[in-house]
Amino acid sequence: MKPNGSAGSATSSTAVVPFVRGAPSTSKQVGQIPTTYSQGSGTIVSGTTANKATEAALAAYPGGIVDRVVKLSNGEYEVHNIGVNWPHHIFVNKNFKVVGAD
Repeated sequence: MKPNGSAGSATSSTAVVPFVRGAPSTSKQVGQIPTTYSQGSGTIVSGTTANKATEAALAAYPGGIVDRVVKLSNGEYEVHNIGVNWPHHIFVNKNFKVVGAD
């Protein structure tokens, strides 16, 4: 889900806030963040599952670099996005659809 609420295209970069060292963060939350989510929780996943979650996250929020994908206790995935000020965490459901970001 894009911050403006539209599905948008994978080539749109309106959601990307480039990383600028020393710049204040424009952090916010959009969509559905799991209520039981706490940073650092979950199990790191790799392979096809991580690739699918990464592709979904970067299609919705292009421009960052994913350094890990974590499976959460509810079966969804948190894609850890670095290289941009926002979003830092992109949440992807079991069907590899982006459901939220913070």
